Amino acid sequence: MYYFYLFFGKTTKELIWKDEKMYRNNIDKIIEIYNRSHLSISKFAKIIGKDRRTLASWIDKTTNKEPSESVQSAISEFFRYPSTIWDKECLGEEFLSEITKIPSEEIKIIDVGYADRLRYILEHESSERFVINPQFPGPMYRDTAVSLMSKVQSSQEIEDLKEQRSSKMLHYSYESVEWYPIKALLNFCFSDIANFYKIEQKLKILDMMYETFHDNYNKSLFFFDSYSRKIYGVDTAYTSINYKKGVMFSKGPLESVFIEVKNKKIIERIHRHFTYIPEAPHHTNRVESTRMLKIIARCLERGFSLLESYEVINRDTDYAGLFYNSLSPTLKEQVSPPKAGQKRS
Repeated sequence: MYYFYLFFGKTTKELIWKDEKMYRNNIDKIIEIYNRSHLSISKFAKIIGKDRRTLASWIDKTTNKEPSESVQSAISEFFRYPSTIWDKECLGEEFLSEITKIPSEEIKIIDVGYADRLRYILEHESSERFVINPQFPGPMYRDTAVSLMSKVQSSQEIEDLKEQRSSKMLHYSYESVEWYPIKALLNFCFSDIANFYKIEQKLKILDMMYETFHDNYNKSLFFFDSYSRKIYGVDTAYTSINYKKGVMFSKGPLESVFIEVKNKKIIERIHRHFTYIPEAPHHTNRVESTRMLKIIARCLERGFSLLESYEVINRDTDYAGLFYNSLSPTLKEQVSPPKAGQKRS
């Protein structure tokens, strides 16, 4: 395909034909890789063993000096790209395909029974975990506080593995970071649709999570606004990241399927998205998150509705704006707007 570029020269204007990006030299390729990395100039320069000025000269195209083989090798090694991307014949779509495809050995589909899934989780979350949950509460708290919430045929082996998992991860010294959408928290507490919890069970779970996270610096709980980045919200799957080991896994569309990823770039991007404040979705801080559990539990004990509970959150916290975003336009008309001085992280 071809398209027009309107090129404004220093002394004249001319309309020229130019084919789509072909990445005809290694400087063009480095610029594309740098842009896709979302790294700072300092970080990228450190990876390739050059100073910031050298990298900036390539990005700004103020030099025509081709990058050395050592620079090419450093990029290929860090990002796990094949060395063939630097070949003169590797142009256009072929080049893009090479830097965007995920090597088959870095993706693994795990399709096993319930007991083996529990063993897998225990192995990969043995010492710590960083989890993004699409639903509230997480399966461990649900299974610990409420019995018979699964249609899967249980066994003594499965129950023993569940107990082993909960004992380990609820222990004070176990390091855990957990993210939940605010809409999932509100659905759990107030929705009458697809909600199988009795009020006593809801309070038991909220209290268990409060006791687990409150004043425990080994554990961090965050509630994020799914609508802070996308107007229709962000959809997530259960995702567990072990950044140190360079592995993460997500639940697939079938209950028995896990998708394991060992691609360094993907793991770093997802981990960074939830740990680097400028990129992270708007969220409550770790202290206010546990306090929010206690506030909502009190509202449930008093029989408050969703709208009444929102008013309490608006009165007693600085994070009502995040909860307000999860309300429908009709409900927003029935509550007070978030008070001044709202926080979002």
